[in-house]
Amino acid sequence: MAEREDIHGCIVHKELHYSVEDHTWVRPNDDGTVTVGMTDIAQGLAGPILHARIKKVGTVRKKGRPIATVESSKWVGPVKLPVDGTIAVVNETVASDPQVINRSPYTKGWLVRIQPDNLDEDLAQMVTGQAAVDAYRERIETEGLTCAHVADFED
Repeated sequence: MAEREDIHGCIVHKELHYSVEDHTWVRPNDDGTVTVGMTDIAQGLAGPILHARIKKVGTVRKKGRPIATVESSKWVGPVKLPVDGTIAVVNETVASDPQVINRSPYTKGWLVRIQPDNLDEDLAQMVTGQAAVDAYRERIETEGLTCAHVADFED
């Protein structure tokens, strides 16, 4: 089990790299790709996710551009890519069962794997470890955020 922190019910994994502003995370993989997903905070804010439309394999995206559109009963919005790169793999489970993002935002509910263009530069602009915990603690407390979890939630 990864080292993690629970902040007012919101889970932050210390080994991931976060774009706190956009509520996305990145996990570098051994093959040079990175896995990208929505944070527990993002899924909690969205509520039960009804639809997720993810861009196709081969799509080239710059950091800050949407890689997916997610829709819940109270929110529709983009999931912004925190790194420059090309979509190498799409999580097909999310397309057929979008609530997997609610149940498992850090393991089964990832969105895409990206072949990054400038990974070191992009990761330097993100936070990880205790810095990520501190950044999220400040945001969660300042904005009064909480994370709602579905009954079979796993982080």
